[in-house]
Amino acid sequence: MTKPRIAVAGIHIESSTFTPYVSTADDFIVTRGEELMDRFYWRDEDWATQIEWIPVLHARALPGGVVERGAYDAWKAEILEGLAAAGPLDGLFFDIHGAMSVQGMDDAEGDLINAIRGVIGPDPMVSASMDLHGNVSQDLFNGCDILTCYRLAPHEDALESRRRAAYNLGMRLLNGAPKPVKALVHVPVLLPGEKTSTRIEPAKSLYKMIDPIEEMDGILDAAIWIGFAWADQPRCKGAVVVTGDDADLVKEQTERIGQYFWDVHDRFEFVAPVASMEECLAAAEEGPKPFFISDSGDNPGAGGADDVTVALAALLAWKPVQEATLDVVYASIIAPVAAAIAWEAGVGAEVDLEVGGHIDTRDPGPLTVRATVEALADDPMGGHTALLHTGGLRFIVTTNRNQYTMYCQFELLGVDITKADVVVVKIGYLEPDLYETQKGWLMALTPGGVDQDLIRLGHHKIDRPMFPFDPNMADPDLHAQVVVP
Repeated sequence: MTKPRIAVAGIHIESSTFTPYVSTADDFIVTRGEELMDRFYWRDEDWATQIEWIPVLHARALPGGVVERGAYDAWKAEILEGLAAAGPLDGLFFDIHGAMSVQGMDDAEGDLINAIRGVIGPDPMVSASMDLHGNVSQDLFNGCDILTCYRLAPHEDALESRRRAAYNLGMRLLNGAPKPVKALVHVPVLLPGEKTSTRIEPAKSLYKMIDPIEEMDGILDAAIWIGFAWADQPRCKGAVVVTGDDADLVKEQTERIGQYFWDVHDRFEFVAPVASMEECLAAAEEGPKPFFISDSGDNPGAGGADDVTVALAALLAWKPVQEATLDVVYASIIAPVAAAIAWEAGVGAEVDLEVGGHIDTRDPGPLTVRATVEALADDPMGGHTALLHTGGLRFIVTTNRNQYTMYCQFELLGVDITKADVVVVKIGYLEPDLYETQKGWLMALTPGGVDQDLIRLGHHKIDRPMFPFDPNMADPDLHAQVVVP
C-alpha cells in the first residue's frame, strides 16, 4: 500500500498588538527538512513510520510583537513553493500557535491557510495543532478539517497536543476514513491566561469536559480556546471546536461545552492574588521565602517588550535591596548595550549601565545603575547574558528577549532560586519549576504590552458585546456552526 503523504508546515508565535516591539526574522528559529521532523518525539512510533512525511518549513519564536510583514511574506512564499513542489498530498499537519499578528493583517493564520488551500486544493485533510491561547477565525476553521489545542495552562502538554493533531490526521488517512464532521461555536469572552489557568476553577472543570466527550463513539476530538487577550482583532474570543463522525453528537457536544464556558464566564479569577508592585514588595518582606512576584504587564512569554522598568525601579528603591538585608533576584530585562559592557568589563568589574526603557518607553524609562558583574553566560535564547549585583539585588540583563521559567536557566548564571529570599520574574502564572519553588506568590499588576487590566489597554477592533468589556451583556446565541463533508 502506498504510504499517505503528509506535509508539515507552520509559523508559531503569539503577538501582542499592544507592545511596541516588532518581531523580525531574527527572533525566529526556522527549521526545514529532517531538522523540522526532529522536533517530534513521535516520529519513530509505528503509526508515524507508515506515513511519508514531507517537512516544508516551520518558524517559531518567543511571544513578541507584531511580525514584520517581509518576514511573514518570505516564509509564506517558501511554504507555498514547497507544497507546490511536493506533488499530490493526502494531508497537511499545520503546526501553529493561532495568535500570530502580522503588520497589516487581522488574521494571519487565516491568510496562511487560505493561501495553502490555493496550492494544495480542497481535498487534502488538514489537521491544526494550536495553543489554547490562539484564535479560531472563520477562515482558519474553514481551511482546517481537524483542529485541536493544548488542554493545560501552563502548557505542560504542548508536545502531546502536537502528537494528537498528527496522530488524528495520520490514523484517519491510514484507515481510509473520510474528513470528519466539524462544529464551531464562538463564546464572547476574552480573558488573560492568568485568569484561565487550568490549575484552578472554573477552567479546571471546563477542560475536564474534554476527556469523557472524546471517549464517546462518533467523536474524534474536542478543543477549547480561551483566545488571545492582548491582540485587538475581531477573531480574538473564546472558541469550541468538536470533530467526529456523528454530526448530531458533534453539534450537541460543541454547544454543551460552549454553554458551560458561558455559564462560568464571570467566575474566572486570577491564578494568584494580585496587587500593585509596591504592595507586592511589602508582602514579600514579611512573607515566606522564597517569595515570588510576577512582573505580569511586561511578560515576554505573552508578547511583552521585556524592557519595561517599572518593577526594576521599584526594586532599586526598596529598602531591603538598598540595605542588602534580603537576597533578591530579578529576571530579566533586555539590555544589549548593558550586556555588552558587562561582558567587556568581565566578572568582578564595577560598571555604570543604562538599563531598559528603549523598546517600551513608558515611565520610568531607562534606568542608570552602578553594579558589579557577578556572572556571564551565553544563553541559547538570551545571547550574551550578565548577572549584575547591586545592594541586595541580583538582576539579569540579556542581549535578546528571554523568559526565565526553568531552574537550568538560572543555574547557567550560578543562581539557585530555591535559596533566594525574593524572586521577581517577568511572567504571568508561574511555570512548573517556579511554581514548585515558591512559598509565597503575588502577581504584580504592572503596566506593559500584556497588561492584565484589559480595559486599560483600550481594545477597539474586537467584536462587541464581549465580556469583560460589556459586563452586563445579554446571553449570546451559542448555536454551533456544523460542517458535514
